[in-house]
Amino acid sequence: MSTGNLRFNAAAAGWDSNPNVQKASSLAYDAILRYFPNAHNFDVLEIGCGTGVLSLKIAAHVHSLTAVDSAEGMIEVLKDKLFQTPEVKNILPVHALLEDPDDPRIRPDPTRAGIEEVEKLAPRRFDLILSHLVLHHISDLPAVFRTMFGCLKAGSSIALTDFEDFGPEARRFHPEAKMDGVERHGIPRKEVEMMLKDAGFVDVKVETAFRMEKGIETVPGEGVKGETMEFPFLICMGRKL
Repeated sequence: MSTGNLRFNAAAAGWDSNPNVQKASSLAYDAILRYFPNAHNFDVLEIGCGTGVLSLKIAAHVHSLTAVDSAEGMIEVLKDKLFQTPEVKNILPVHALLEDPDDPRIRPDPTRAGIEEVEKLAPRRFDLILSHLVLHHISDLPAVFRTMFGCLKAGSSIALTDFEDFGPEARRFHPEAKMDGVERHGIPRKEVEMMLKDAGFVDVKVETAFRMEKGIETVPGEGVKGETMEFPFLICMGRKL
């Protein structure tokens, strides 16, 4: 298990109490619906779902949502939420580090009743793939983009939101005590655009989706004490022919 996952497992129980988590998820939700307003029949794959803050919002607008996270603690919190809201029947929580589009753990359709042997199910492909504040934690982005490409149906899309690497000040997004598992300080716009094209995506767009005011450390390492800073968030989109 990576040290990043250890950190997220430890933080899972209190994750939803962080106002920045709630604010960023709400802004990402608004942006996704703005770009994809007619997703009612979509089967969605969310990579890096955390405790499902965004998942539960999006699930109300789509046919199904398969919510994947490599931190087991996060998935356990999401499972508990779903247990407490039995009316939500279209989310499948999956603990996995997804590296193979044919992974049997993402094959079940959460909207279908009954238990089936997942190995006997055909590989599943999706209409839309989401991730939110995940890309900056991933060391090998080209590999993840190739996996996403393989998980899509022909003609389907990705919509990935994360804060932008706009220079040295982007480092201030995270307090120094929370740098464990941070692979990069935001998403470099042009580099990600080229990576998506190299992975096979067409109609690639990487553009500013929203901006968010966030508390930062005035002095690195001393904790957030009131100063705020505005961070631009990108949405990275592309389509599989």
